[in-house]
This record gives sequence, C-alpha cells and structure tokens, in this order.
Amino acid sequence: MPWSNNNGGGGWQGGGGGNNRGPWGQGPSGGGNQPPDLDELIRRAQEKFRQIFPGGGGTGSGSGIGTGGSRGPFFLVGLVILGLIAYTSFFRVNTNQEGIVLRFGEHVRSAAPGLHLKFPYPIETVMTPAVTNITSIDIGMRQSGGAPITVPEESLMLTGDENIVDISFSVQWRIKAGHAPDFLFNVENTDLAIKAVAESMMREAVGQSKIEVLQTVGRNEVQNQVREGLQATLDSYGAGIEITEVKLQKVDPPAQVLDAFRDVQAARADQERLRNQAQTYANTVIPRARGDAAQITQAAEAYREQIVAEAEGNAKRFTSIYNEYRKAEAVTRRRIYLETMQDVFGGMNKVLMDKSGAGQGVLPYLPLNELKPAGRSSSSAAPASSGNSNQTMTGGR
Repeated sequence: MPWSNNNGGGGWQGGGGGNNRGPWGQGPSGGGNQPPDLDELIRRAQEKFRQIFPGGGGTGSGSGIGTGGSRGPFFLVGLVILGLIAYTSFFRVNTNQEGIVLRFGEHVRSAAPGLHLKFPYPIETVMTPAVTNITSIDIGMRQSGGAPITVPEESLMLTGDENIVDISFSVQWRIKAGHAPDFLFNVENTDLAIKAVAESMMREAVGQSKIEVLQTVGRNEVQNQVREGLQATLDSYGAGIEITEVKLQKVDPPAQVLDAFRDVQAARADQERLRNQAQTYANTVIPRARGDAAQITQAAEAYREQIVAEAEGNAKRFTSIYNEYRKAEAVTRRRIYLETMQDVFGGMNKVLMDKSGAGQGVLPYLPLNELKPAGRSSSSAAPASSGNSNQTMTGGR
C-alpha cells in the first residue's frame, strides 16, 4: 500500500498515533480541520520512491527519517525540474505544419513533421504554423447568419468608363513553402495586409476596365491581374505568403440603378442579336452569289474554249479539203456539191418532176414523202406504201 502501516493501525493511521483518523490527521467528527503534516507526507513519498528505486534516498529509520525529511523538498523540486526539462525538450510537428525552432528568440532551424528534440525551455522554443492550410478572405461582403452582407466602403468601385460597380471577391492564400519564418516575423497582421493590398489591386484593375468587360469576358483577366499584382506586392514585403486564387463573386451595378442598367443591357443584347442575324444572312448570301458568279465564269470559259476548238477544227477541215481540191478539182467539186445537196434536202419535203417529155405541159408526179408519213414505224409504213402504190397504179389505169 502507498502508506506505511508499521504501527498496526488501519490504512489511514499516521504519525499522530490516534485511531480512526482521516488521511490528513483530523478526527472523523468534532475535531475541526487540521492542516496536513508536510513532513509526514514527504516521508511517505520517500518511502514510496525507495520501493520504486531501491538503494536511494537515505536510510529508512532513526536519524535517517529526519535527514530524509530535510532533503525531501529539494528532491521533489529537482524531480519536478527534471520532468519539466524532459517535457520541454521534445516537440511534435503535425503533417500540415512546419516547426520553427527559436533559440532565445532567434530562428535557428526548421523541422519537418514528426517528433524532434531541442534544448529545454526557455533556451529554445518552437512555433508550428500550418503551412498547407488554405485561408480565404472575403472583400466587399461579410457572412452573417449564413447570408452575405455587402460592405459598401469596400465593394463600390469606379470603372474605366466612369460607371460605379458593386464588386465582391475572395482571396485564398497559404504559407509559401520554405518561407514560414518570413510569414511569422515579417508581417504583423497578415489578414489585414492581404486585404488592404488585394483591395488596392482590384480597384486598379477595375479602373482600367469597362463594366461590360468585367461582367463577361474580362473576369478571368481581372482575376489573374489582381492575383499577380497581389503576389508581387507581398513578395516585396517578404510576407512568405502564396496567393492561390482570386475569385470574383459579384460584379453588379449599385442597387439604386440596377433596373435601368438591366434595361440597357437588354437593349444591347437585342442589338447584338440583330447584328448576328444580319451577319448570318450576309454569310449565306455572299458565298452563294460568289458561287453563281464562279459558275457563270466557268460556263463562259467553257463556251469560249468550245467555239475556239470548233473554229480551229473547221479551219483545219477547210485546209484539208482545199488541199484535196487542188489535186482533183472536178471530182472534189462534184463531191462537195453532192454532200451539200444531201445536207440541204435531207430534212425537206421533196417533189420529183420529170421534164424530159416534150410537148407535155404537166407530168403526174410521185409524192415520195407522203408514202411514209412522219412518226410511223418502218413496219407500219410498208403496208401504207403498198396501198398507196396500188392506188396510184389504179388511178393510172
């Protein structure tokens, strides 16, 4: 047991020698509160330590008790000091932290995540900033009860086309890798510094842009411009901060002119729509007209090539005929005459008359073209021809 029981009493019996007493020497009732006996407590603690560490702490009886009692407070104080030294000599760095070891307030080294050893306090102290956590700062608005509240003194800005715009944005940042000491010692109020510089950079970017650009295609450009300017300024301060993102939350006109601004935007949208429709019609008609013109040009060129080729062929044909004509003029003249008559009379209605009979005024003629009417086949024309022949022959009788 933790307490001595040499006198045969109970577990709570102490040096007072009385029976049925409490652990601090007072009686069970009616005796009042008595202060604890420090010598007795120290002696019991020494006995307990002797049981744990045999051979140390002096003798266990007689004058040794008195000697041990006089050295007991110093022993406990030394033990407490040793415990404090051991406790302050070890430190742990979490996975999202970086250990910054200070020796009498001066940065001497950095520690990676894990368990490390250092000189005890107050020689060396450790600071463990969270270097991987991302912090967000809202500018132009505040969250109150889950709903955003606009801060006009931060959100109202003047654009390059002299319009007032209500802008709110957020800045996300973290401690730059390897620059935790700069973050701890170079800037006193980090959030205030980031907020002031970010607001200044945003006002400069908005002052160089138009409100329509800020609301449409220029958002990303403004965000990148503010992030780069903010990062350069903080680097010049040696703040040890990395800006991960600048994001525009709201880009609207002030509430007092919001309706009128929306009407203007609707009119501009209609103008843009009509312009697009006209451009679409032009893109349809102009290529079609160009295609028709190209088709006509190509047809004319083809006709020209055809006429030139035919003329060249006729010229060569005439030359070849002329050469043959010079060799045999009579024969060639006769052949040309017959070919011409064939071409002329081939598709005409013909009547053959014989003028050889003397003294005959009119000679009966044979209507050859009527013997084979146009549009009939050769098979149907044969009976008709034979019939007409019979009729002609009969009439001759």
